[in-house]
Amino acid sequence: MKAKFWLAVLAYVIPTFPLGYFWHLSTFKAQYDALAVYRVDVIIPMGLASMIIQGLLFAWLYPKLFSTAQDQWTRSAVKFFLLFTILAWSFLVLPVAAKFNMTSVAQFMALETAFTLIQYAVTAPLIALAWRDRVPLASAANPT
Repeated sequence: MKAKFWLAVLAYVIPTFPLGYFWHLSTFKAQYDALAVYRVDVIIPMGLASMIIQGLLFAWLYPKLFSTAQDQWTRSAVKFFLLFTILAWSFLVLPVAAKFNMTSVAQFMALETAFTLIQYAVTAPLIALAWRDRVPLASAANPT
């Protein structure tokens, strides 16, 4: 597989794991504990496996759905952000709030919506950069 593919996988997994870990198990741990929605003994390897699967799928889908052209990388990053933030929110926030007992649906939705926005605001441009076509050396040396 291309190096760009593996860079895109890493561009998702490397920031997502620490962000998820610190967000849920450190920074906002007290708020999540008060919500009483998550298990006490979180199974971290399952969360990491989920992130790896997501990273593999996002890396594979990116060049099929978005431009990798050098001059389009920011536009593609924004499109990736919009599409996958909404999709993730619809998979991870709405159904959990609808199905699980918790002390405050509104607080859960606020925390998880903020997390999802930050996660994809960080990972979308990194994945776009990983897939971005490089400027040929001849073009860079002789701009027109």
